[in-house]
Amino acid sequence: MRLKNNARFFCLIITVLCYSFTGVGQTKYGLNKALQTAKLNNPYLRTQQFNVDISMADTITAHLRPNPILNNQSLQLINSTHYYPYASSASPKSRQIWWQLTKPFILPAHKQNKINYARQSVVLEEKKFAEIERNLLMDVASNWLDIWTSRKQIDVLISAKSNLDTMVATNRLRLKNQVITETELMRTELLSSQYAVRISSAEQAYKNQLANLKVLMGVTEDFTIDTSEVLNYAFTSNLDSLIQIALNQRSDLQSIQSSIQVAEAGIKLQKTQALPTPELGMIVNPQNTIPYVGFFGTIVLPIFSRNQGEIQKATVVKLQAQQELETSKVRAQTEIVNTYNMYKAQEANIVNYKKYLLQSETILTNVRYAYVTGGTTIIDYLEAQRSWIDTQQNYYETLQLYKQSYIQLLYSTGIINKIAQ
Repeated sequence: MRLKNNARFFCLIITVLCYSFTGVGQTKYGLNKALQTAKLNNPYLRTQQFNVDISMADTITAHLRPNPILNNQSLQLINSTHYYPYASSASPKSRQIWWQLTKPFILPAHKQNKINYARQSVVLEEKKFAEIERNLLMDVASNWLDIWTSRKQIDVLISAKSNLDTMVATNRLRLKNQVITETELMRTELLSSQYAVRISSAEQAYKNQLANLKVLMGVTEDFTIDTSEVLNYAFTSNLDSLIQIALNQRSDLQSIQSSIQVAEAGIKLQKTQALPTPELGMIVNPQNTIPYVGFFGTIVLPIFSRNQGEIQKATVVKLQAQQELETSKVRAQTEIVNTYNMYKAQEANIVNYKKYLLQSETILTNVRYAYVTGGTTIIDYLEAQRSWIDTQQNYYETLQLYKQSYIQLLYSTGIINKIAQ
């Protein structure tokens, strides 16, 4: 019996340990890891990657040479009066056969321009993909930050409720000793119950946010975020340098620059397509069993159509891309300046709010002591408790704005793509 009880106890211990390790073993995702995971696993991003592969297939087509053309013509005598003597309709002497083998010859400049156009198109698709990736990473970072703030807010509520629960236990003892009234106990219990409801709602919202982030990251297992991570990606604090980095690295600007290069390649391609493509070959033509061999050549005479419309269209496309690039550069500079100023303003707010945190903590401690010792009322204590939690939550909201401006700055400069590498 003792061995049986020991076995049961051992199994219970193993079960508890396994459950504990399961909870502890949940993967924690910091911002960098979340971005890297999303870059690898996001289903939408993986779908967009095929656009690059599709474009690369065009380079294979551009390298291909045109196929030779085989032409056959057979002419049969239908009037028997023209037959050779003693020849029938099935006789080779009663028909003519034409075999023609030709091949279009593309000019070297034309082929090279086709290849260059296809290659530039691949680069353009890669830049477009990088821009899609940049926007996705911004969504992931924003969702991660929202979850980080939610977790901090929940922790504040839990801490506040824990303090109130302690006060509830103290007030129950004080009521028993007739030091306070029943109303004071009820007011303390009421505020504790309100915090419990807020915690329950916040926990559900937190789980929903985790589910949304799971979809963006393209993972299936449950995870938590690393609330201890500090966003400390090093970048220059000089505004002019940040603008220059953005002009050189932002994927949307690079995409427009690639569009200009594609347009330039398109102009060259359309100009060479205005040149005729000769078709040359040999002819074998047995006529009534008499063999003939000849040469075949054809070429389009560019008298009326010289591809003027497509050349003009390609030129206008280039002008449009150049105008778009100039507009986008101005918009990017304005965006960076605004984001940088917001980042600096929120950085100053964080310094001030740290002072407010210390003040609210000191006030709550002093009022709590005064209330327990009978030096103040329950109203002062509850007000100090509410002020403390409001200050805590406002601090994390301000911290979220600071971190959001930090992430926005990484996004505006294009540095966010490098973090996910």
